[in-house]
Amino acid sequence: MNRLDGKVCVVTGAASGIGKRIAEVYAAAGGKVVIADLKLDAAEATATEIRDAGGDALAVAMDVTDEAQVVDGIAKAVAHYGRIDVLVSNAGIQIVNKLTDFSYADWKKMLAIHLDGAFLTTRECLRDMETRGTGGAIIYMGSVHSHTASKLKAPYVTAKHGLLGLARTVAKEAAAYGVRANVICPGFVRTPLVDKQIPEQAKELGISEDEVIRNVMLKDTVDGEFTTVDDVAAVALTLAAFETNALTGQSIVVSHGWFMQ
Repeated sequence: MNRLDGKVCVVTGAASGIGKRIAEVYAAAGGKVVIADLKLDAAEATATEIRDAGGDALAVAMDVTDEAQVVDGIAKAVAHYGRIDVLVSNAGIQIVNKLTDFSYADWKKMLAIHLDGAFLTTRECLRDMETRGTGGAIIYMGSVHSHTASKLKAPYVTAKHGLLGLARTVAKEAAAYGVRANVICPGFVRTPLVDKQIPEQAKELGISEDEVIRNVMLKDTVDGEFTTVDDVAAVALTLAAFETNALTGQSIVVSHGWFMQ
């Protein structure tokens, strides 16, 4: 089994959904987890659950689009645990709309959360990793939409494609001090983010919610199944525990065969 004994792992957007499950799996594998989330009370609740289960967790408030909050949050993590070994840049939202109906404000909001947030958290964690020179892992939460596109998701698809470029650049720049950078690309995971999209897409496309699930979301999977948070967390654990530059600059698709590369 992959182990993270003593490794300090920052997970953004970790109060719920995929991020929460990754944090739980990391803690169960011996990692010390920093629950970074926009909502401090929700982050505290998740951290308390992990501690109650025997894990080690710290909650920090972090709007990943706010440079000062990211700098402060990572500084608090380093002050508390002494180092950062793993970053999972997971915070994200979804706004569904036709390109011609997208407001510029919504476009900028989407790119800020997914790309600016990834840059800011990466920069702060890498500064610690570079100073220590003992290695580390940066993991970005991409999507099948890092490789393909769907209607109504222009900024999301654009941002998720962008994470591939960031990861590959980090992989080259940070290799000298043993830091790996990779992207996890899940298919549709049944989280509140996806549940919210089902009625939205049904309305936009003029079809039923069941048809959205069967004919849009899961149409190209091999088994008609949603990807689970456990599926994604298992890959995140493997990437965090992998110790050499043999596995860096890659994207790993976890989608029940929806997208194959």
